[in-house]
Amino acid sequence: MFFEIIKNPKFNFSGCFKITSAISFILVVVSIWLAATKMQYGVDFRGGAELQIKFAETMKLEDLRSTLNRGGFGNAVVQSYGDEADNMYLVKVAGDESNLNQVSDEVSLALTTAYSADKMEIVKVDIVGPKAGAQLRLSGFQAMFWALLAIMIYVALRFEFKYAPGAIVAVFHDVAIVLGIYAITGTEFTLQTVAAILAVIGYSVNDTVVIYDRVREYENMDERSLAQIINLALNDTLSRTLLTSATTLFVALTMFYSGGPAVHDFFLAMTVGVVVGSYSSLFVAAPVALLFDRTGSAAAAKRVQA
Repeated sequence: MFFEIIKNPKFNFSGCFKITSAISFILVVVSIWLAATKMQYGVDFRGGAELQIKFAETMKLEDLRSTLNRGGFGNAVVQSYGDEADNMYLVKVAGDESNLNQVSDEVSLALTTAYSADKMEIVKVDIVGPKAGAQLRLSGFQAMFWALLAIMIYVALRFEFKYAPGAIVAVFHDVAIVLGIYAITGTEFTLQTVAAILAVIGYSVNDTVVIYDRVREYENMDERSLAQIINLALNDTLSRTLLTSATTLFVALTMFYSGGPAVHDFFLAMTVGVVVGSYSSLFVAAPVALLFDRTGSAAAAKRVQA
């Protein structure tokens, strides 16, 4: 028996479903609009130059960004990679198809002007064209689509089909809001973002499956309506949901504020995803399952009457 932070909760979750469903619908619609019109894509997805640089000694990312900013590349993405002792850094600068080589040369010039040849070496320069960036963007969204499809099949096989749409709608709800937050804050959508969203999908569906498992357990031994059973299941798993979410949120917030620029965007998605994922498990997945159950029961009743 897990530790309970709320003893014997008896909240009427199903009584809030109409209000929370309306709120979720508005949030998702606004988030989709923001993602479609305001999203800023990173170099990986819109094309640009990528330079791998090796320094003789450890460099502060802030100093390297300041150097690029003075050279006119204030929007450059700078991150370290590999072992810390290798002093390897990655610089990504956006550009269009007509000036990618020029952008690459100008970045190289800005760095070689600021640092002597014995302190810095440009190991490799890669050019990502707009077409390649668009294909990479498509692949990222396809990865999320296939993840959602696999989740729907898994939930349908493990429980019943009426539960699968609830899990999918809940995950779609979470992904849409994370993308909306990225768009409204001006955070760039990169390959790191795709990885973060896939992590959010996994976290969200895990929480939903725990609740569905308790619902199925009660369905097999209880004659009450599905709405009453869902209330029981949500109250029974509430402490577990809050404890898991609080623990994960604490780690995500810690990394978001102190992990540095290299992981900042990833943990922004994780922080938002943990909050909306916990909310959707309680107030999105359950009412959708209830809706499909009532729709199925109504259709069955009509067939009997016919």
